[in-house]
Amino acid sequence: MSQENLPTKLYNVGLSYKKADVKVRGAFSISKENQKLLLKEAKQNGIDGIFVLSTCNRTEITGFAKHPFELISLLIKYSKGSVEDFINVSNVYKDKDAVKHLFNIGTGLDSQILGDYEIVSQLKESFKQAKQVGTTNAYLERLMNLVLQASKNVKNNTKLSSGTTSVAYAAIQYIIENIEDNNDKKILIYGLGEIGKNTCKNVLQYTSNKQITLINRTIEKAQEFKKAHPEITIGDYNNLTNEIYHTDILIVATGASVPTINKEHLKEGKQLLILDLSMPENVDVAVKNVEGITLVNVDELSKITDKTIEIRRSEIPAAERIINKYKAEFNDWISHRKYVPAVNALKESLMAIQHDEIDFHSRKIKDFNIEHAEYVTNRMIQKITTQFVKHLKDEETSVDQSISVISKMFNIKELSLDENN
Repeated sequence: MSQENLPTKLYNVGLSYKKADVKVRGAFSISKENQKLLLKEAKQNGIDGIFVLSTCNRTEITGFAKHPFELISLLIKYSKGSVEDFINVSNVYKDKDAVKHLFNIGTGLDSQILGDYEIVSQLKESFKQAKQVGTTNAYLERLMNLVLQASKNVKNNTKLSSGTTSVAYAAIQYIIENIEDNNDKKILIYGLGEIGKNTCKNVLQYTSNKQITLINRTIEKAQEFKKAHPEITIGDYNNLTNEIYHTDILIVATGASVPTINKEHLKEGKQLLILDLSMPENVDVAVKNVEGITLVNVDELSKITDKTIEIRRSEIPAAERIINKYKAEFNDWISHRKYVPAVNALKESLMAIQHDEIDFHSRKIKDFNIEHAEYVTNRMIQKITTQFVKHLKDEETSVDQSISVISKMFNIKELSLDENN
């Protein structure tokens, strides 16, 4: 069979953090502008139903094609990746496997951090973009709708996304679990890199503490951050030691190559919890010998995240049960779309035979009771079509083949069997 005559199938082609490192993922990343160009070209080439997902962790194209290379070639063209690299790190899913993959993505099962739902908003945006360009269809609309329903169900009814999964979250969790009256404690956050920002946001989000001071070497950066978070106080970098003397909890997120906090910054006998979120460590380990100091580093905090991941792993079976429910609903919808036109065509064919036969016998048989004949034959037609539906719903049935046979037997006009029509 030539490729022109091949039926279209649903494919998901791409790569992710599982096989591709940051550098390779960067090469295959597709800009927003190029995503739109890719979708427009696909539409011009007659691809019915396609969308692009490109994040820091994955780049994938989901769409209908006669061969996956139609989608792969678009991915290569609109990114900076090569075919050779793609072969080494790629994943290609077809039909049911592609559907399963999308459900796994949407519910956090395929996230780099198990249960991370950040991908859901990215998935929504990708589909919204495809809709605006005009490259979605009824099949993808229904699939995405059920993926998002499953995602919401898993998030609300399992613990797949519960707990802390980053050092910034773990730090706050540690404070909540280990410090009594933590909302009344003075908290000093030193450093405003990505971890420092996230930690500050988490303190505001997960506690009711109103005594938060932020110190950063570059004060302009701290003042800019304060515009979005007016609750915090900006401390003076030149007055760091004095600020530490008057705090109860010091969170260090400076990201330097050498310690930024040492014994000279601390007051002997003052009770102080220090959380060092830096890698390498930015608090001199010698401070552990200072009376009143409790020092907790990244390794100790990671135990909290490890515990969280274990809890999340235990929730995978519950999440999969929810996914299976929505997948079954999607499969029922697909089957219905496929066999209803065939059943209706069969019914029309049988009714045509009924009409011809009743007309023939009404002319041949005296006092022929047309009403009775219609009643009996209508029941027969109903039973035949019902039996045909039961046959098509059976898991062992090849729906396409069965519809093809019935179409030939009753001389029904050839039906379109593609799932995406």
